[in-house]
Amino acid sequence: MKPFLVLQLRPETEASDDEFAAILRKGGLRPDQAHRIRLDRDPIPEGLTLDAYSGVIVGGGPGCVSDPEDAKSPVEKAIETAVMGLMPEITARDFPFMGCCYGIGILAHHLGAEVSKRRYSEPVGATTCTLTPAGRADPLLADVPDRFRAFVGHKEAVQDLPRGCAHLLASDPCPFQMIRYGENVYATQFHPEADSDGFELRIRIYKDRGYFPPETAADLVAMCRAEDVRVPEIVLKRFVDRYARG
Repeated sequence: MKPFLVLQLRPETEASDDEFAAILRKGGLRPDQAHRIRLDRDPIPEGLTLDAYSGVIVGGGPGCVSDPEDAKSPVEKAIETAVMGLMPEITARDFPFMGCCYGIGILAHHLGAEVSKRRYSEPVGATTCTLTPAGRADPLLADVPDRFRAFVGHKEAVQDLPRGCAHLLASDPCPFQMIRYGENVYATQFHPEADSDGFELRIRIYKDRGYFPPETAADLVAMCRAEDVRVPEIVLKRFVDRYARG
């Protein structure tokens, strides 16, 4: 099997390591079946070819594509430039791609859609995702419940469905929870890899990053611990199973 290219956008080592472990675990991947690149410290290798991979998985991160350029740190700019640099080939080839959280902003921005903080930001916690008619017909969502809970937390969101995309999942606070461009390029606003342990860690790490009042962190952890969030990982596992190839 060709490995999956896993691009990570989190500059915090503890959060990045935990996210990578979750992607492996929930995706059913061994470490040798994933080529991990932490874009905060490692550039994409010169000469990298998508033909060497089964697909691309992009993790989440604290950055926002809609932030003004002068508000982004050098590391945030480097991360965004690196992942954006792969999007023209991914979309032109309809190459298997799963963008998680930050990844939906990357895909939508590349496609020319508005990604902003104007509407649809969601507080840290769980939301109810609802299948659309297109979602019921999608192979990654076959036979999942019509409504299920997923972990979210974002300051920006896709404002309108990007041209060429199918709308697969919605929620009341944020209509675009999962989209697909072409047949094989997917992105989610929710975190398909996240469970309560992982989200508790992120709450601790990002409690001073403006997602929520820091003094509410303990209450958020308790709320996440009370949630039954198991369906989203099916999406990630099905992506891996569908596109794993020799």
